[in-house]
Amino acid sequence: MVAIELLRRKSYWFKEWEIYYWKNAQQNEVDFVIKEGPNVRQLIQVTYASGMDEVERKEIRSLIKALNQLDCRNLQIITCEYEDEIKLETE
Repeated sequence: MVAIELLRRKSYWFKEWEIYYWKNAQQNEVDFVIKEGPNVRQLIQVTYASGMDEVERKEIRSLIKALNQLDCRNLQIITCEYEDEIKLETE
């Protein structure tokens, strides 16, 4: 559903978007990398979680690894029923 929504937004409003998947040598993955031209605009992880205790540490770790490599501070984890905002201290 997230992929369809991102493609819909690209089709109607953000034609310059490029949508990618990211994975590094240590097998960390980010489900969606949104680029506009040379700049990475957003990193999105999708997980089936209904609370913070269910959001796996690996989801957050993968976003931080991608943040450091792709230089993007706009991170989002999309969950089933849980909504919160987390401030991360990064290097």
